[in-house]
Amino acid sequence: MIPFYPDLAPVSLNLQEQVQSIILKSKTDASSFAFANLYLFRKKYDFNISLLENSLLITGTEKEKTFFSVLGNLPQKEGLVELLKKYHRWKSIPEEQAALLPDNVISEDRDNFEYLYLRTDLAELSGRNFQKKRNFVNAFTRTYAPEEREMKLLGKNTLKDALYVLDEWRQGKGEHLDYDPAKEAVKLHEVLGLSGLVFYVKGIPVGYCQGEVLASGKSFAVHFEKAIDEYKGIYQYMNQEFAKTIPENITYINREQDLGDEGLRQAKMTYRPVGFVKLFSINASTKAL
Repeated sequence: MIPFYPDLAPVSLNLQEQVQSIILKSKTDASSFAFANLYLFRKKYDFNISLLENSLLITGTEKEKTFFSVLGNLPQKEGLVELLKKYHRWKSIPEEQAALLPDNVISEDRDNFEYLYLRTDLAELSGRNFQKKRNFVNAFTRTYAPEEREMKLLGKNTLKDALYVLDEWRQGKGEHLDYDPAKEAVKLHEVLGLSGLVFYVKGIPVGYCQGEVLASGKSFAVHFEKAIDEYKGIYQYMNQEFAKTIPENITYINREQDLGDEGLRQAKMTYRPVGFVKLFSINASTKAL
């Protein structure tokens, strides 16, 4: 069981069901609160959790600074003040929580805004705004005939193929920050309740996508998208084909944060987001809660 604050427990698969029930009740659109992300990045951020009143408290460390997040109803003011004395930063504050806090202490956390796209936009790529994306897709489909292209569901029979892609993708990139989480996500694909596709050219696995429907039921988060770079247009092709397979009752595709990476930010903007899951933060130095 998840302990009550001030006791903390590391994020583990043993707590998955309990954490998932809290996430589902929250109906959050924030991918950063998905159990898969909390579990897969538990080592990178040293995630720990506990129950605080009727909410899930998440603590961690980033760039040697401690932080906490709260999923659910805001705790009493006294509890928040205590937390801000104990941790350097309160991060990943959703808009609905931010609306209840003083404007003069809260800041937009732009690096952690999550990009939202219409599922139909990514599936259709219609109009002038997506001409360059269509060009990449067309280049890929002209190079590889229909009989040379194949998609399979990511599952127990294709996990080894996704891992092959991941290792090929890693070549020349050194110690990439999300390699280990991505590898674990593939191995725990079914345990974490994820869905995805593996893409093949001439029988060779060349890319894969993996994600899940978020708690709101309106958005699908793409957690990982990896491909072998030498196949020109593969990312644009995968992006479109994966979007086509997402159920029609899903309105948005959440492609997560850019984490302040300018190149990644520009790339995400080229797909014309229709909005963001905006997240906010408060530094512990504030005295005005």
